[in-house]
Amino acid sequence: MKSALRNRLAEKMAGEITLSEAPGDALKKWRMNFAIAPGILAEKLGVSPSVISDYEGGRRKSPGTAVVGKIVETILKIDEENGGKYMKKYAKILYSDFDDDVIYDMHDYDSSIPLKDLCDAINCSLIDGTLAHRIYGYTVVNSLNAIVQLSAAEFNKIYGWSTERALIFTNVSTGKSPMIAIRVTPFKPRCVILQGITKEKIHPLVIELAKRDNITLLTTEMEVTKIVEILREEPW
Repeated sequence: MKSALRNRLAEKMAGEITLSEAPGDALKKWRMNFAIAPGILAEKLGVSPSVISDYEGGRRKSPGTAVVGKIVETILKIDEENGGKYMKKYAKILYSDFDDDVIYDMHDYDSSIPLKDLCDAINCSLIDGTLAHRIYGYTVVNSLNAIVQLSAAEFNKIYGWSTERALIFTNVSTGKSPMIAIRVTPFKPRCVILQGITKEKIHPLVIELAKRDNITLLTTEMEVTKIVEILREEPW
C-alpha cells in the first residue's frame, strides 16, 4: 500500500503539472526537483529522450492526466529506488508549519521566471554569478532566527518545492552566517540575496562560498516589508 505522504505528494505534482499554463515547464521543474536526468526518466518510461525534451520545451501537445500520472509515478519510483532522499525532504514541507519570525514569505511559481525579473523588482545589485537563470520561487528568511532556531534538517524547509529559487536573507551584517549554513547543508539555492547590506560590508568568505557552490549572489537595501509587498503583487 502506498503511503499517505507518497499519495499526497503525487497529487500535488500531478495537479500542478496538469493545471499549469505551462505544463512542460512544470514537468521540468519536478524532474529537476528530484535530480533525475531526462534520459533516465525517458528510459524508465520506455520512451525516447526526445519525447521528454519535447514535452518540457512545449514542442509536443500537453500530456493528458493519464500520461502525467505515469510520469509522476515514475519520478517517485526512481527516487524510492535511490533511497527516497527527495520524498523525505518533501515530507518535512508537507507536514511542517513555518514560524512567522523565521519565514517572512515564501512562494513557488507554477512555471519558471527569469531571475533578473525578480532581482530588478527589488532593486538588487549583483555581487557574483550570473542573472541568466530561471527560478521557480523565492523565500524571505530572517537570517538570525533561521540559524538559531532551525536544525540542519529543518533548515532545508526554506527551499520550498524547488532549490531553483532565490533565498532572501534579511538583516544580515556580513552575510557570512547564512552562507556557511548553506555550505553545510546538502541542498543549494540558485540565488542568495542579502538584504540590508552593501557590497563593501560583505565578508570576503561569502563571495568565495558563493563561487564554490555556483550560487548567484546579490544584495538589496530595500526594506523587508517592501520586498514582501512587491513580490506578492508581481503577476508572475
